[in-house]
Amino acid sequence: MSAYLRYGRLDEVRKVFDEMTERNVVSWTTMINACVRFGLDIEASRLFLDALRVGVRANCKTYVCILNLCSRRLDFQLGKQVHACVIKNERRNLIVESAIVHFYAQCGMLDSAFCAFDQMNEHDVVSWTTIITACSQLGHGKDAFSMFGRMLRDELLPNEHTVCSILNVCGEEKALKFGRQLHCITFKRMIKNDVFVWTSLVDMYAKCGEIVDSRKVFDSMKNRNTVTWTTMIAGYARNWLGEEAINLFREMKRRNIFANNLTIVSILLACGSIKKLELGREVHAQILKKSIQTNVHIGSTLMPFRDVVSWTALISGCAHLGLGTEALERLKDMLDEGVEPNAFTYSSALKACAKLEDLLQGKLLHSSANKTPALSNVFVGSALIHMYAKCGYLAEASQVFDSMPQRNLVTWKAMIMGYARKGHCREALKLMYRMRAEGIEVDDYVLSTVLTTCGDLEWDNEPSSEYCLQSS
Repeated sequence: MSAYLRYGRLDEVRKVFDEMTERNVVSWTTMINACVRFGLDIEASRLFLDALRVGVRANCKTYVCILNLCSRRLDFQLGKQVHACVIKNERRNLIVESAIVHFYAQCGMLDSAFCAFDQMNEHDVVSWTTIITACSQLGHGKDAFSMFGRMLRDELLPNEHTVCSILNVCGEEKALKFGRQLHCITFKRMIKNDVFVWTSLVDMYAKCGEIVDSRKVFDSMKNRNTVTWTTMIAGYARNWLGEEAINLFREMKRRNIFANNLTIVSILLACGSIKKLELGREVHAQILKKSIQTNVHIGSTLMPFRDVVSWTALISGCAHLGLGTEALERLKDMLDEGVEPNAFTYSSALKACAKLEDLLQGKLLHSSANKTPALSNVFVGSALIHMYAKCGYLAEASQVFDSMPQRNLVTWKAMIMGYARKGHCREALKLMYRMRAEGIEVDDYVLSTVLTTCGDLEWDNEPSSEYCLQSS
C-alpha cells in the first residue's frame, strides 16, 4: 500500500486495502492517509470511525493524520472526539500533542490551544512554534511575544516558521525595535537564505513604515517568489508610494513573474492613490493580456470610483484580504469624494476595525451610521457587536444587540461568542437559552465554542420554559 501511495496510485491502494482479509492499525492508517492526501476528507473521516468501530487501537500516526484533517476542515466535533481518544488510550507524544494544539488554534479556540499546550509534559521547537503561530494568526500579538520569550528562556532556538510568525506579529504590533533585534541576531546566526523568512522581514519593515529598510532587504535577497514581490509592492502602496509600487510591478512583469490577485489589487490601489488613470488602464490591459484570473475586488479597483457600489466593493475586498488599514483609508477617500456609505460599506469597514481592534475608528463609524437608516440594518448591527466585542467593550456590544429591531443567526453568534471569548460564560449561556427560546437553533459551532471555553457550565438540551424566561 505504501509503495502504491508513493507513486500516487490511490486506486491500487484501495484495491489492496479492500482485498485484505485482516487489517491492522498500519493498514488502516495508510488508507486514511491516502484519502487525506488526495482530498477525500469525508472518506478519511468515515474510515477512521470504521476503524474504531471494529476495535482498531489507533496509533500516534493515525491520530496526527486525522487531527490534521480536522484542522483543515475545521471539524470541531470530530477533533474533540479524537482528543478524548488520545487521552483515554494514553497515546500522547510531542507530535500528537502539537497536532492537538494546532487543531484548536485552527478552529479559533485559543484558550483550548493554550490549555492543551500547558498540559504537555515537554515542549520542542515545533510545539512552541505551533502556539506562537496560533497567537499570531488570531491577533494575540502580546501573547505571541510572551510565548516567544518563554521559548528562548527554555534555551530552544527558533526555526524559520517561528521567526516568520514573530515577524508577522512585529509588523501588526508596529514593534520595530524587536523586529530589528530579530533581524540582527537571529538571521545572522541561524537563518540566512529562507525566502519565506526574508519575505516576512520585508513585510515587517513595510508595516512599520520603514520602507527604505524593507527595500534593502528585498534587494539583498538571492531568491524571490511571487509573495516576495507582492509584499514589497503592497508595502509601497500601503505607504502611499504609488510610483515606486508601479515601477516594481513593471520590473516584475519584465522578469515574467506570476502576479496573483493580491498583487493586482495592491498595484491598482497604488494607481488610485496617485490618481494615475492611464497607468491603471495599462495594468488592466496587462491583466487581460496575461489572462490573470480576476475577482470582484480586482474588478472594483478598475472602476472610476464614482458610486457607492464600486467603493464598497473595494473596501470589502481590502477587508477580505486582511488589508484592514487600506480598507479604512479607502473609506476616507470615498468620504472625501462626497460619496455616502451604505449599509454594506459600514459593515465592511466595521469588520476592518474589528480586525485591527481599532475602537476609536469603530466608534466614529457607529456615530456616523447612527445618523442614517443603515444602523437598523441587521448586518451593520452584527458588525458593530463583533467590533465592540473584539475590542473588549462588551457593554457597548450588548447595548447594540438589545437595540436592534431584528436579529439573525450572525447577530446572536457575534454576541454569544463575544461573551464566551472574554470569559463571561454565564452571560453566553443565558443568551444561548434566550436564542433558542426565540425559535433560533443553536448551531454546533456556537455550542462547542461556549462549552469548550466555559468547561464548568452545562448545557441542558431541554430546559424548562421557566428557565428560558429567567435567562432572558
